[in-house]
Amino acid sequence: MTSSTETGGVTGTPDKDYNLIWYVEACLNNALRLESYIQDAEREKDSEVADLFRKAQADSRKGAEIGKGLLRARLNGG
Repeated sequence: MTSSTETGGVTGTPDKDYNLIWYVEACLNNALRLESYIQDAEREKDSEVADLFRKAQADSRKGAEIGKGLLRARLNGG
């Protein structure tokens, strides 16, 4: 479900910017969480699962970097 009402008046941050901030934070949190999962898999000597989590972690880092770049440009008026 989508809403046509801008809620930036409540948060002081336009929805599109808030959503981008949330996305970056979610990617970074995911990268941190996956580090724990990688360690669990390595402790169990399951390299296949550890590799999967490393790839997912790299994707999360990449998403965060892209998101930070977009956010930086928008907050700088670009």
